[in-house]
Amino acid sequence: MLAVIAGTGLLPKEVCERLAKRPLICAMEGSEPDCVDAEISFRIEQLGSFFARLKAADVTEICLAGAVRRPPIDPSAIDAATMPMVPVIQAALGAGDDGALRAVMGLIEQAGFTLRAAHEVAPDLLMEEGIATQVQPGELDKADASRGAEVVAAMSAADIGQSCAIRARQAIAVENIFGTNWMLQSLAARPDGQGGVMFKAPKPGQDRRADLPAIGPDTVELVAAAGLSGIVLEAGGVLVLEQEKVIAACDRLGLFLWLRQP
Repeated sequence: MLAVIAGTGLLPKEVCERLAKRPLICAMEGSEPDCVDAEISFRIEQLGSFFARLKAADVTEICLAGAVRRPPIDPSAIDAATMPMVPVIQAALGAGDDGALRAVMGLIEQAGFTLRAAHEVAPDLLMEEGIATQVQPGELDKADASRGAEVVAAMSAADIGQSCAIRARQAIAVENIFGTNWMLQSLAARPDGQGGVMFKAPKPGQDRRADLPAIGPDTVELVAAAGLSGIVLEAGGVLVLEQEKVIAACDRLGLFLWLRQP
């Protein structure tokens, strides 16, 4: 049986809708999903007991889907089943995003579960390579896309983010801890006019079973409001949620959507 540990955003809903058999939907307190209803809620201080409960429900596979916040830990709430995990949990909460995720994934596997990626259980969340919109990228856009790939690779080495905005081969905004939407909103008062691309890709070498970057219709609206000309995604590395709505929004707003070969 598959359990989906659901966070916020559209991804848990998109994953669950594509499964032939309904999974057991779970949520960590403080990061409850807003698009699906969780059947089991757990605290990070009782992770060991949560794993035991999953095993009792015949869960053998876990899919991590959606955004989660780093929770504060209440030492008085740690139960006996979780006590052996405390050093790993504490180290994870103090690490960068990639390090924290690897630590959590390690705990899941050590508990005997198989990790399944969202795009593994729902393959069509990854769009095919190519340009899906009426508007096509120009030569300047293609140069900006190449530069975007270089910038994201450099950001990833420092575990900073997975997207950036590029115009005339210059980075005009980069994603940070506040996320892609915040980055795009920061361009509302940009002094350089219009144009440029948003580039988004997974971190080189990241474990793709969790935390693949994603976009949805809201991303398209923010890209347009930021004055950018289009969206470039690494083909096979970025989840596209509500794909028909994303393409329709791009066509309506005069943007291109390019799934670019890495």
